[in-house]
Amino acid sequence: MGGIVFFQTANRATLIEFYEDRLGANRWLRQEAGCTILDIDGLLVGFCDAEEPETDGIITVVLSDRETVDRWYDRLADIAEGPPQHNPDFEIYQFFARDPEGRTLEVQSFDHETPPVTGDH
Repeated sequence: MGGIVFFQTANRATLIEFYEDRLGANRWLRQEAGCTILDIDGLLVGFCDAEEPETDGIITVVLSDRETVDRWYDRLADIAEGPPQHNPDFEIYQFFARDPEGRTLEVQSFDHETPPVTGDH
């Protein structure tokens, strides 16, 4: 079973452009009722029209290795809160950035083996 995380947005067009241009997201589904669902490297995130943006939580993109995290940092350095760092508490390599409405984006790789994500439990 897969899943989608949804957020309310006050400016869907700007966000879709940001995620497509800056994070390489692909438009997975556009719903005429006011939502667009993006595929960000396998993570499905939906943005739906609302009066106020919903910015709680963190959108985390998990990449395969540190080198890929570094490449994403190069693309997002102008909006990053700092360069990638090793986080020993969670054994990850990560950096944080902000989208145009202020949502926290985390880009990370695990520094250890993880179980496969199968969706069948």
